[in-house]
Amino acid sequence: MYIAIAGNIGSGKTTLTTMLNDRYQAKAYLEEVDNPYIGDFYEDMNRWSFNLQVCFLGNRIRQTMDMLEDNNSGIIFQDRTIYEDAHIFADNLHEMGLMSGRDIETYMKIFQLITRLIPKPDLLIYLKASVPTLIRQIRKRGREYEMNIDEAYLSRLNDKYNNWIDNIYDGEVLVVNKDCEDFVDDEQVFQRICKRLDELKAQKLK
Repeated sequence: MYIAIAGNIGSGKTTLTTMLNDRYQAKAYLEEVDNPYIGDFYEDMNRWSFNLQVCFLGNRIRQTMDMLEDNNSGIIFQDRTIYEDAHIFADNLHEMGLMSGRDIETYMKIFQLITRLIPKPDLLIYLKASVPTLIRQIRKRGREYEMNIDEAYLSRLNDKYNNWIDNIYDGEVLVVNKDCEDFVDDEQVFQRICKRLDELKAQKLK
């Protein structure tokens, strides 16, 4: 069973992935952030945005293939999905004028080809959160490189996430509203998520 956790920066994806991994004794696949183009990208975003996103896409493809080949536990959890790379981050770079129309078209052709070859998650858990909640959690975890993150940038990403969930993604989705559903501090919220997973697992065993 393939479960993916999606959400904006600071929404709690890694925390939930780790909690579910511990609960189900599964193998968690966390987001890979190492990218050799990051330094170049921040020096010249227009020049390097395509390279950056293609590298992230390649890493996500490799991780997804490795993950599906190594499903020894019967359940796997993935922190962020290949769909977010395309519909959220690459699309946002294009909208900001940092990726050309030609580049985004080429990128999406690669993305569409690959997504025909890999299975969709059995369940996508979307951690929905307002910008104030995201900022609060980003500051709480204290990563230095995130301390000056632009709230307008988070807001743009939120708009893209909500549009993706509401109008583009056609798989099974469980929405967790992080503004009022804190799975870390409220055990009932975490148990509700686990109940949905247990029901799904039971259905697949029939």
